[in-house]
Amino acid sequence: RGWAAYIVAKKAGSDVGKALKAILPLADDPHSGVREWAWIAVRPQVGADVTRALALLKPWSERSEPNLRRFASEVTRPRGVWCAHIDALKQDPSPALELLTHLNADPSVYVQNSVGNWLNDASKTNAAWVRTVCAKWRRESESPFTVKICRRALRTLVKASEGGDRPKRGA
Repeated sequence: RGWAAYIVAKKAGSDVGKALKAILPLADDPHSGVREWAWIAVRPQVGADVTRALALLKPWSERSEPNLRRFASEVTRPRGVWCAHIDALKQDPSPALELLTHLNADPSVYVQNSVGNWLNDASKTNAAWVRTVCAKWRRESESPFTVKICRRALRTLVKASEGGDRPKRGA
């Protein structure tokens, strides 16, 4: 099924709407590897049409299925793992704020980690924006889930403010 994600994405062509509609069953697959391949497979279409992709993915961030909520976050990460970066979101992550805000107190650890990683990615080129978002979320939410997401989001910035990288073992 993992390889099928690439076939589905290729068949959808460059249209991000067709690609997302076609990949939905694989994005909610019970196997985590298939879900990872699904977002990686459609990431080129998402990166090529970020504005439309974010509009189409916003309803996914409101779905009851945690796999689909995580997909909405993972597929739009500015510095996605094992794939090309989305330069538009690295330079200006603010277009994704509405989608991310729907996830800022998500009860699923699977989703929380993704949102925290999304913001941590963004902090590498837009530290002030991430600090502002996390401060706002913490003011508006008493959820321990929001606290966890923001802690994860700010980890690189906290590490840098503490003096940078810690010595590696054996160094």
